[in-house]
Amino acid sequence: MDTAVILNRNKGDAGDVAAALAEAGIDAPIEAVDGNEIRDRAEAAIKAGATLVIVGGGDGSVSSAAQAVAGTDATLGILPLGTLNHLARDLGIPPNLKDSARLIVSGRARAIDVAEVNDRTFVNNGAIGLYPLMVVDREAQEHRLGRSKRLAMLVASLRTLARFHHQRLRLSVDGGDARVDTPLLFVGNNDYRLALPAAGQRDTLDDGQLCVMVMRKKGVAGFLAAVGRALLGIARRDDMVRIDGVELLKVDSDRSTLTLALDGETLAMKPPLEFRIRPGALKVIAPPS
Repeated sequence: MDTAVILNRNKGDAGDVAAALAEAGIDAPIEAVDGNEIRDRAEAAIKAGATLVIVGGGDGSVSSAAQAVAGTDATLGILPLGTLNHLARDLGIPPNLKDSARLIVSGRARAIDVAEVNDRTFVNNGAIGLYPLMVVDREAQEHRLGRSKRLAMLVASLRTLARFHHQRLRLSVDGGDARVDTPLLFVGNNDYRLALPAAGQRDTLDDGQLCVMVMRKKGVAGFLAAVGRALLGIARRDDMVRIDGVELLKVDSDRSTLTLALDGETLAMKPPLEFRIRPGALKVIAPPS
């Protein structure tokens, strides 16, 4: 099997990765690149004949590699080197570098769904509203002040809530239209749990459906109360609209651009946006059943 190894240079040490892969029996050169180069390097590797693309990094790095691998005959191997590693966790990939390297050899290729918005692939979720603003603030603190991701996100959350506002969006699901004022639109690749202790986790990655949640219009206190109830598993009908069985969601706005958070990173897109699911489009190495 022709193997390419691409490492986000800001997430791991090439020497450590090389040692872990060698111990697992994988002999392949490592390309250490910036995060914004991962997709291009993965595409080039596949064009050159790679059938296994191993990516080391966080969810953003994995998402970039998946953009290249999805829909091809290649398989994705994941070395979870980020802070949260949501996809790796939901797949059951161990967080330890040596263990995840061994899994790439001992695991099996599994077809999972990916989602996309306007042809941009994501493996976890996308959001419009408060969350993208928090991510923008968090990234600025990390770069300018050197704060840890968790501390920066805490500060960003408080500041964003202080500037609380709603987005006016037009949603279309299976031909039905609705106009909503919402602080948060969430679109997940497969269904997400909300209640603790499993909040933010998925039981499946291959049910072929988007998870669409629309927070109802509220003030700051009402928003925080609604989030608290969701985490405790006692959400009310007036907290959030959850739309099940969605394969295609269209989102429009009078704004010239909408800021999105996709797999923890932000970007601006011109509306209308089309979110869709791509069932079984990505082959990834995962633990045996």
